[in-house]
Amino acid sequence: MTRITVAKGDGIGPEIMDATLEIIKAAGAKIEIDEIEVGEKVYLAGNSSGISSESWDTIRRNKIFLKAPITTPQGGGYKSLNVTTRKFLGLYSNVRPCMSLYPFVETKHPNMDIVIIRENEEDLYAGIEHQQTDEVVQCLKLISRPGCEKIIRYAFEYAKAYGRKKVTCFTKDNIMKQTDGLFHQVFDEIAKEYPEIENEHWIIDIGAAKMSDTPELFDVIVTLNLYGDVLSDIAAQIAGSVGLAGSANIGEECAMFEAIHGSAPRRAGQNLANPSGLLQGAIMMLNHIGQGAIAKKVQNAWLKTIEDGIHTYDIYKEGVSKMKVGTKEFAQAVIQNLGKTPSQLKEVNYSKDAVLNLPKYVKKPSKNKELVGVDLFVHWEGTNPNELAEIMQSINSEFKHLTMITNRGIKVWPDGFNETYCTDHWRCRFKPTKGNLMYKNGIIALLSRALDAKIDVIKTENLYDFDGKPGYSLGQGQ
Repeated sequence: MTRITVAKGDGIGPEIMDATLEIIKAAGAKIEIDEIEVGEKVYLAGNSSGISSESWDTIRRNKIFLKAPITTPQGGGYKSLNVTTRKFLGLYSNVRPCMSLYPFVETKHPNMDIVIIRENEEDLYAGIEHQQTDEVVQCLKLISRPGCEKIIRYAFEYAKAYGRKKVTCFTKDNIMKQTDGLFHQVFDEIAKEYPEIENEHWIIDIGAAKMSDTPELFDVIVTLNLYGDVLSDIAAQIAGSVGLAGSANIGEECAMFEAIHGSAPRRAGQNLANPSGLLQGAIMMLNHIGQGAIAKKVQNAWLKTIEDGIHTYDIYKEGVSKMKVGTKEFAQAVIQNLGKTPSQLKEVNYSKDAVLNLPKYVKKPSKNKELVGVDLFVHWEGTNPNELAEIMQSINSEFKHLTMITNRGIKVWPDGFNETYCTDHWRCRFKPTKGNLMYKNGIIALLSRALDAKIDVIKTENLYDFDGKPGYSLGQGQ
């Protein structure tokens, strides 16, 4: 018996949660439930996080959280509970299966059956943003080796446990050579440990286009946070409906399971909502807690119900569907099909080994880190890079000198183009003069001279070599 935490959420949440729990209990799920209140009521009671400390205690104690959709009130000051939960509980892996139910649910891709595994904690979703000048704001893209290793290993272990044949990595490392480059590098390293599973890498733009056009070419896709967020919604939609998709958020200690759709308040209380997305999340939960036989029974009954043409309004179609039903009636139809299997749709047969036992990240030996320069980011209202270069060269010393200026990443000095449009945000790179080393106290001296020269330095970034390899990007065109 596993004790889980349940939140019924807002809008259609209570209806679809009641239907989901009724189905899995009828199938024999060995669970005990602690219910908590999260979402709109908690927000409007004055808690900007949407969850109380007592509810956090319950989630952390039980470690398994089944959550219905919630409503975040409009306006500033309210934080997304989904994002908060993922970050606080270290739920690094977002897992979204997207499978075609053709011909019973309309789709242009009848053979689609992919799983998107998305890194869930870092990337641009770290949300570290700053306005630096009148014209430029910055968002930091943070990618860590532990983050890469954990999500990529999870993808290969998932493929192994569920009998998947191929794992595809999506990045944009032809442009972001340091951040996406690290993700691709770690993918190649870990793929070697799974020779029985095919692996490949695609650049995200053409890969996304190919997935949208020919999804049957893909099996398991692993990618970074932002790309995965976009891809998983596209995949769910082209499979048939976002409303049918469930999601798992997996961490080393805790896990959260949910539908990917919202709370749909306009449909609340009308016995209309399709509980399938949340039911899919619950099926993933059952697999996660080692109740694969129950998960198999529920999934096959759900597939049989879809196959029988018993559909809620969102997927009902004349000539294909046989009966339009409400939330409660759909749940009863699934319960009546427990123990049955589909005849046209692919029957599932989850392995007993579907519980993933992942090793904890082991920190790698430190590399030899050498300071080799500094970038000074400058707020300057002028437009001629040559004029700025004269100003910045005034703070040169015998030990370090200006080597490059970029604007929005594009090299504009030396040998820039007049056609390049420049904002008021400039990156000025200083490197040691020949035969000298770079020291942090030298950077402090450089900043002091910039202050005396009334240069508005808004940020600095130290440049390092790691084991002799540059740990920073060149300017575009350099």
